[in-house]
Amino acid sequence: MFENLTDRLGRTLKTLRGQGRLTEENIKDALREVRMALLEADVALPVVREFVNHVKNRAVGEEVHKSLSPGQALIKIVNEELTALMGSSCEELDLAARPPAVILMAGLQGSGKTTSVGKLSLWLKEKKKKSVLVVSADIYRPAAIEQLETLAKEVGVEFYPSRIDQDPVDIAQGAIQHAKVKAIDVVLVDTAGRLHIDESMMGEIIRLHAAIDPVETLFVVDSMTGQDAANTAKSFNEALPLTGVILTKTDGDARGGAALSVRQITGKPIKFLGVGEKSTALEAFHPDRVASRILGMGDMLTLIEDAQQKVDHKEAEKLAKKLKKGQGFDLEDFRTQLRQMKKMGGIASLMDKLPGVSSIPKNVKNQVDDRELVRLEAIINSMTPGERRKPEIIKGSRKRRIAAGCGLQIQDVNRLLKQFNQMQKMMKKMSGKGGLAKMMRGMGGRMPPGGLPPGGMPF
Repeated sequence: MFENLTDRLGRTLKTLRGQGRLTEENIKDALREVRMALLEADVALPVVREFVNHVKNRAVGEEVHKSLSPGQALIKIVNEELTALMGSSCEELDLAARPPAVILMAGLQGSGKTTSVGKLSLWLKEKKKKSVLVVSADIYRPAAIEQLETLAKEVGVEFYPSRIDQDPVDIAQGAIQHAKVKAIDVVLVDTAGRLHIDESMMGEIIRLHAAIDPVETLFVVDSMTGQDAANTAKSFNEALPLTGVILTKTDGDARGGAALSVRQITGKPIKFLGVGEKSTALEAFHPDRVASRILGMGDMLTLIEDAQQKVDHKEAEKLAKKLKKGQGFDLEDFRTQLRQMKKMGGIASLMDKLPGVSSIPKNVKNQVDDRELVRLEAIINSMTPGERRKPEIIKGSRKRRIAAGCGLQIQDVNRLLKQFNQMQKMMKKMSGKGGLAKMMRGMGGRMPPGGLPPGGMPF
């Protein structure tokens, strides 16, 4: 979501190299570029002005620590101010109420509200170990009720049926009563969306809110709409006591303005980011981690959490033992790594969280996408078990057969084998004494040539 902003800020902060201290003169141009970068990212003008003033007031006259360059010192200040702008800390859902804790979801039509109900119900079930009931109070779109029922089955939570001839308040109250009888922890109430804010819509949701008194009222907003998202959230907040925001479609070509404007304009925290289409593609919003991503420093904490939750640890242990015994890394292991990467959201998701990726040329980054994972796995699937265990036997005729079997070219097979050899060498280095530290020193803390190896990270 922040790619353009990251590139622009990265170029800007490099201009301060070689300065002994930060002065009003040498940061003037840098701050002008920061201002332009934020405006291009569709951050609201009042938010940009306040942010730049804060940075300037802190930066001017700042002594540069011996271990930091002026550019790094300014990055530190910008990082801290970005974090403060987005809310300083992760604000959790309030689930301490007597069960069931009721969460009301509001938003415009097309914002991804119903999908977010499904994602949030799975998040509550898996991360918070809560039993969840979902209900649709959208009596205007029968498809919305059916969609929510399908999502509930998909993520394994209970669905409370509703009909378009019912009153939304009756639907919600019936669902809450059902949850009490069944001792369900959380009830998620999906509401009707509109294409724009109108009085009848607001009147209905205000009446619904008063009737069910939810512990959380979350506003779901499409991040692709930029600062309009923040202004729409403000309008809703004036009518409803919102407790937080879910920003959806942040994996798309959004410029990031919504994330940087919502908190400042509404005073309400962003609680979640929708980061993809899958039911698992919902992340708790950590301002410090997002600020780190914006400045190209990656987000290793989220990456580690993803690895802990989504990676098959038995497979990882099996590979570690195999490497320790000196049995080597083969194409079966390579395929397992590809599958682990897919579980963690694919290459794009990983690269977004790795430090240093912003310095990789755009043309290299654009070549790396999740379709490559599918192609690589298709090639390996086209091999015999013997070929997967001993890749060195794959020569001319075998390459032709493998390419024909997966519907690709011999060049694709050659490319896979080359990438596999790179990964094999990396694994060999890691299996030796002090392997990981030695490998990182050899890489100089940088990414391998050509970006992230297709085998991903050795989890």
